[in-house]
Amino acid sequence: MNENLFASFLTPTMMGLPMATLIVLFPAILLPKPRRLINNRLITAQHFLINLVLKQMMAIHNTKGQTWSLMLVSLIMFIGSTNLLGLLPHSFTPTTQLSMNLGMAIPLWAGAVLIGFRHKPKASLAHFLPQGTPSPLIPMLIMIETISLFIQPVALAVRLTANITAGHLLLHLIGGATLALSTISLTTSSITFIILVLLTVLELAVALIQAYVFTLLVSLYLQDNT
Repeated sequence: MNENLFASFLTPTMMGLPMATLIVLFPAILLPKPRRLINNRLITAQHFLINLVLKQMMAIHNTKGQTWSLMLVSLIMFIGSTNLLGLLPHSFTPTTQLSMNLGMAIPLWAGAVLIGFRHKPKASLAHFLPQGTPSPLIPMLIMIETISLFIQPVALAVRLTANITAGHLLLHLIGGATLALSTISLTTSSITFIILVLLTVLELAVALIQAYVFTLLVSLYLQDNT
């Protein structure tokens, strides 16, 4: 039972080789390229959503922060499309892997922090010791602020992993319960099926919301350091 429950989180292989790289690159193939296709409703909707997200995230940034706009848009599109494709039957969601999410979070966080120490060294160091701190509390406060700084990328990755994994597990459990109840009670099975449909709609929203939250937090870390 446990093996079946967590089987969807195992990286698929072909001829003994992991297919994670091809799966990560697959969402980019589905995005239409304006240079290759004539503008249509799909491309227009894609541009509208990109501009909307870009306005929301870049409104708080100065000129230096706005240079990250292409990276932030690419990040939210990648995470959102990966999460949505992971809801398809017999599919694999790379964002359920903590290692992959850490691989995205740590370089982005480190880049933002290094930019802060390069362009605003005094302001960046001031975060470790707020003004007016009593002398006996200075070592402890510096230690706490350092730990809180280094835990930021871990919190980013764990938040995305936990939300996506929990939703997939819940869908798996309710789907299995619906299938099992179909041979016992049709009424109860119909109720659980309705719950399953509603939960699927909720997971569609969660897939997009988690992509937005991940990118927004990266944007806020960047805004603090530019």
